[in-house]
This record gives sequence, structure tokens and C-alpha cells, in this order.
Amino acid sequence: MTRTTRPVDEIVRKIRDCRRLAITSHLRPDGDSLCSGLALAEAFESLGKTADYVITDPIPVPFTMFPDCRRIRIGQLASSGYDAVILLECADVSRSGQTGLDGYFKINIDHHYSNSHYADINWVDAEAPAVAELVLDLCEAAGVVLTPKIADHLYCAIVSDTGSFQFSNTTARAFAACHRLVQAGARPIETSEALYHNNRPEKVILLGRVLSTLRLNPAGTIAQIGMFRKDLNELNLREVDTEDITTLARSIMGIRVVLFFKEMEPDVFRVSIRSKGEAHAAAIAEHFGGGGHAHAAGFTVYGPFSKVSVEVMAAVERLLAAQAEAAGSR
Repeated sequence: MTRTTRPVDEIVRKIRDCRRLAITSHLRPDGDSLCSGLALAEAFESLGKTADYVITDPIPVPFTMFPDCRRIRIGQLASSGYDAVILLECADVSRSGQTGLDGYFKINIDHHYSNSHYADINWVDAEAPAVAELVLDLCEAAGVVLTPKIADHLYCAIVSDTGSFQFSNTTARAFAACHRLVQAGARPIETSEALYHNNRPEKVILLGRVLSTLRLNPAGTIAQIGMFRKDLNELNLREVDTEDITTLARSIMGIRVVLFFKEMEPDVFRVSIRSKGEAHAAAIAEHFGGGGHAHAAGFTVYGPFSKVSVEVMAAVERLLAAQAEAAGSR
């Protein structure tokens, strides 16, 4: 009987043969990708490797205030000089925004079901609550000693990606991983303070302006909000600083889907979707040419806000009805 090699074991063997490693993650970075990458860099260095962490897009608040994020370089990886590149949470290479990776040995670690398995080693587990849990397993498989710093990074990643244990990826695996991390020295109170109690006054003002655009469908199941470049410019904020604004709209009783329209340039809107229960955010996003998780996804639409917001709301109503009908027929 042939025993199948686990991807994590393949990755450990490859890392042991490497001297210089690069880490990158997806465009519009979030807490899971950022903190998992920091933990991985620390872990590689503890094994005597050189590790560079390079991403394409700017770091969002509150992570800009994390001292260890200073080690993250914003830009493009050189097209040579590394023994392998690890891509975190990238469904394909283009999701990283890195353009010089063709000649590299690539290791793909992800928890999105839509991953295209493009790398030399692919470790994709859609049941993982966060990519941080996979990084934790990789550290343990490689014999890395979990220092309090590594544990803090991975704990922060899981807390961030589960919405402080409020999202649907809050599973037994998430709590089991956090248990191991707290035992290794992660600090839950300090992490929550850093993540959720560091808003600038301008961010709260922006929140008020965004919530003033709130519109619900007649059934009260879809909430829509919008954000415009003029407000970001006036308040000296960036689009990457606003990813958590959907939280209050999502808390409205009866809401199944939140649509957050973010103006990227005139007549171009990035729409972030957050959903609950049986409402499938990724299926909605895919209808519009986007993708993501079952309960967190996104896509881009083109046209005046007054037009595209009405059209998208109507389409999402139809998609939710179709999802409900399909679920009822099973």
C-alpha cells in the first residue's frame, strides 16, 4: 500500500534544502496574510535561513502600527536570488501582484477553495479557518520552537480572519490552534487592543459618512453601503484602511449579505461582499467575475454609483433566491 506524502512534509523537505527564501501574499493585504507571513519569516530565520517578506500593496491600519511590520518590503521581488518563494493566500500568481516569479520554485499555501493549484508544491485546505493555522502546522512539522513572537503573530492572524471569533470560520480548529498559541506565549488581550482599539478620529468620521449611504432591500436581507474617493482624500485615508467598515452593517438584524461599494477611480467600484448563513458570498462574486471565500468575497463593477448599485442589488436578490431554491431542493 502506497502512503501519500502530505504537502506539509514536502514543504518541510524543500525548506531544509533552501538557504534563501522569499515570502509574499495577496494584494490588499489583511491580518491573516500579513501576520502569517511575519510568523513564517521568523520561523525560517530560526532554522538558519534568510527570509525576505515582500508584498505589492501598502500595509493597512492598524498593522502599520505593528513594529514588526517594518520588516515587510513593499514592491516587487527580484526575478532571481531565492531558492523558493512561498505564496500565502494567493489563488494564483497574479493575486500576489508579483510579476517576476516565473523562474522560481513556488510553494502555494492557501485556505481558499478557489485556488488553482499552480505551484510546484500546493497545500490548499479550504477547511482551515485561516492560513495561519496551516503556518502553525508547518512550523510544528519543521521543528520550529514557537517563540512568544511567532505565537503572537499567528494568534493575531486567526483573530483577525475570524472577526474576533464572530465569522463562520470560527471552528474547533481555530480554537484548538489558538489554545496552542496562547500556551506558547501569545497575548490575547494585547492583540485585541492592537486590532480593535486603535482607530484614528478620521476613521470614525469616515465610518459615519459610509453608514449615511446605507440602503436595504425591501426584504431587509441585503445591506448596501458606499465609500467615495473624495472622502478618503479629504480625511487623508487610504482604501486599505477601510476593510473592517462592513462590521456594523453586517450586524443589522435579518441581514444576510452586505455589499460595500468602494470607489477606486471615477465609475470603477470594488465591491466587498460579506455574508451569513447559507448565503454564499463567493458564488455571488463569481457571477460578477470575482471570487473569494464562502462568506467573504469581492468583485469589480464599472459605471456610475447610482446605476451599478441598483443593478447589483437586484442581481444579488435574484442570486439569493436561486441559492435558497437550490438549498430547498436538496
